[in-house]
Amino acid sequence: MPQKTVVDSSVIVKWLNTDNEQDLEQADKILKEARNGKVEIIAPELSKYEVGNVLLFGKKLTSAQANVPLYWLFHLPITFIPLSEELSNKTFSIAELLKITFYDAAFLALAELENAVLITDNLKHQGKSSAVKIIALKDY
Repeated sequence: MPQKTVVDSSVIVKWLNTDNEQDLEQADKILKEARNGKVEIIAPELSKYEVGNVLLFGKKLTSAQANVPLYWLFHLPITFIPLSEELSNKTFSIAELLKITFYDAAFLALAELENAVLITDNLKHQGKSSAVKIIALKDY
């Protein structure tokens, strides 16, 4: 059975636009393992919006330049999980407890509810939970 793995937006972006990104080999390893059935990649639906913002404001892509990355966002082996009442309540509790944004807490909440590991390149925001196994992308 594949290991459920939550990836956050900092990892997804690396699969879509490699400019000024680090730890690309580790990110590619996750994708390869997903394609080989070793891991099952999941992410909260909101990560699509975060990735869109990174492509627009961080990478400063034009609409024409964003076409290919946005295509791949929907064709990568990622199951995007919509915000349910249960996920929303868990997210809010984690955000309140850890004093982090609802956005950042959503990844932790999904990992906790799905008994999954969380892989991130953003330990500053995601590395605050002891209830979830968190792996820094550079260590994957």
